[in-house]
Amino acid sequence: MQAVLYVGHGSRIQAGVEEAIQFIEDCQVLIDVPIQEICFLELASPSVDEGITKCVDRGATKIAIVPILLLTAHHANEDIPLEIEAGQIMYPDVEFTYGKAFGVHPKIVASLYDRVIEQQMPIEEGAQVLLIGRGSSDQAVKRDLTQVAQLLANKYPFKKVDVCFLYGTAPSFDEALKQLRQTTHRQVFVIPYLLFSGILMNGIVKKIALYAANDQPIILCENLGYHKYVQDVLVERVHDLLATPTIVRAI
Repeated sequence: MQAVLYVGHGSRIQAGVEEAIQFIEDCQVLIDVPIQEICFLELASPSVDEGITKCVDRGATKIAIVPILLLTAHHANEDIPLEIEAGQIMYPDVEFTYGKAFGVHPKIVASLYDRVIEQQMPIEEGAQVLLIGRGSSDQAVKRDLTQVAQLLANKYPFKKVDVCFLYGTAPSFDEALKQLRQTTHRQVFVIPYLLFSGILMNGIVKKIALYAANDQPIILCENLGYHKYVQDVLVERVHDLLATPTIVRAI
């Protein structure tokens, strides 16, 4: 029997965990699979191994592992595969397949534009967008977020779309804010490229308050979050995995 196991990142803030669960549950009703479970990689429960066990206890003989991650980095490339290997040892008769992170997708680009429109203010000529990524030492994260920024700039009426990161990759958020203060841009929309509320979002709010100048509006938009288009991308990723499964072989 087929199962889908959704693997969220996890958060120290319970509200972030609850946001993730609600988002996944909203997607589950669009997936025609008898067994669906939710787990987290870290900072929340159930853990991945507990999620695998729940699927098996419900009769799963095939488990499709779906990462709830915006970009492909160490969590997607290393941490979750290690959890799958452990699951294979525990349940050698179960077939495991593994899906893709959300990655670069036109619907995610469209959701970013929606975050700007939600501010209900005219987009001025020369308006700029700053995307704030979580960051990673994996350079694929910078590459992919830069591609998202380019797509946003090409499709929508922004003079420039830049990226920065909270840790692990340059330019840092602090560096990006300092650069903004030195430019002539009159309107800057800042969009946190994050899925849920939490400590990182709180830090962004504080830093913008510190750097913002009266003559240069820095408009903080909602984080990417669980926009309807992001839901569409998750459902697409699940359907793709079920239609063309990438079977994970035991080592």
